[in-house]
Amino acid sequence: MNANSTIEAAKKNASTKKTVYTWRRIAWILMLLADVGLLAWGAMAAIAPEHLLGPNSTPILKAEYENFTGYSWPQFTTATPNAVNFLTLVFRMYGIYGVGFSLMAIFITVTAFQRGDNWAWWALLVGNTLTYVSAMTYDQIARAVGPFEVTEYLGLAAVYFALIVTIPWKRQNG
Repeated sequence: MNANSTIEAAKKNASTKKTVYTWRRIAWILMLLADVGLLAWGAMAAIAPEHLLGPNSTPILKAEYENFTGYSWPQFTTATPNAVNFLTLVFRMYGIYGVGFSLMAIFITVTAFQRGDNWAWWALLVGNTLTYVSAMTYDQIARAVGPFEVTEYLGLAAVYFALIVTIPWKRQNG
């Protein structure tokens, strides 16, 4: 190898490293945004589910109950207030689980995923898939899919994009 080819190889290597670094940075920021969004939703569901809006700006519990059962929410709240309290408690717990997952995912994202640790990639793949897909499935079953719920699809798309551009077996060494 002559000096010129060595310099060209070094430039190409530096350019590749810069590109990989740029994509990793974009990926961890997207992952962070997706999980912060999930954290915000979980916190709202846990703290004030009555103010969390569903389809047509209807409070989510009302929308879910009416769309799933075909019955009136006001009649349900009047006839069975304890059942409403229980349903609200269950929804709050669902929110708390969302907060717990999100905090863990955010921690993994800003530490191990940002560093490029393989285990973090897999943990975020499995964790985000289970969390987002279960929320989407719940919305579909409860027949309560509105504009806010579309953000779940956007969040999962951001997660998968971030994972695609950082696939462990495609990473450059060095």
